[in-house]
Amino acid sequence: MSDETRLEVIPLSTHIGAEVRGLDLSQPLDEKMSFELNQIWLKHLVIFFREQKLSQEDQVRVTSQFGKPGMRGRPAKYFPKGYDDLLPNIMLITNIRENGEAIGSLPDGEMMFHHDMLHSEVPHKGTFLYALEVPSKGGNTLFASGYAAYDTLPDDVKIPLEGQQASHHYHYGSTQKGDDRGTPAFSKSTHPVFRTHDETGRKAIYVNRLMTEGVVGMADEEAKPLLNAVFDHAEDPTYVYEHEWQAGDLVLWDNRCSMHARTDFPDNETRLMWRTTVEGHSAPV
Repeated sequence: MSDETRLEVIPLSTHIGAEVRGLDLSQPLDEKMSFELNQIWLKHLVIFFREQKLSQEDQVRVTSQFGKPGMRGRPAKYFPKGYDDLLPNIMLITNIRENGEAIGSLPDGEMMFHHDMLHSEVPHKGTFLYALEVPSKGGNTLFASGYAAYDTLPDDVKIPLEGQQASHHYHYGSTQKGDDRGTPAFSKSTHPVFRTHDETGRKAIYVNRLMTEGVVGMADEEAKPLLNAVFDHAEDPTYVYEHEWQAGDLVLWDNRCSMHARTDFPDNETRLMWRTTVEGHSAPV
């Protein structure tokens, strides 16, 4: 990518999200451009690029501009045959089925707000999702700013949870519809309720409705109302940007300071995406 390239950055909401124009990500990025994109990402938490035409190798290369590409986040036995032709860094997100069996992961319906890889000891810091085929409606991704939600969280909720640890369970099989579709849970973790971002130094809410089970050392009758208040506050539309996908979109989000959810979509229309992640540096603090 030439040093002459000039980017256009278009904020998409008050607290989170920006479209970046002026880049063909099928072409290699130089060090200067890579640094600039990282700074834009840290500022906006979620950035996306329209009309990209990427190979698997292109997506992994772009991912590497933000850190070490992560491997798939689940045991090999959970991956169906759709993964046979994919690089080991790529997760297939699709509702396509062959002979009634899903060929990818996270196939159907809504999904509650969550942080990717929260179940890991060292969660991956970023996620890329590249849209190859999208339904005519729905399947949108909602991104919520953990910074803005933390900064505005009422003291009667924030103070009892400040400095506390929360327990989490990998539970992507559950959706807002109460279905049990998807990959079974297989991992647990413990992390701060409010995380300090390792690059910006800002605090963000780091619990979510889908994966968080409780507060370590706090009785459920005390913890549950506090956590539910945090979830309700963090999911307020004031802090959310909703992305309506187009084929060719590449979206990157920061799992350290944002969470995301998915809206429902017609189950007779195809949604096909590639997912890559960027490994984290250390356990959250």
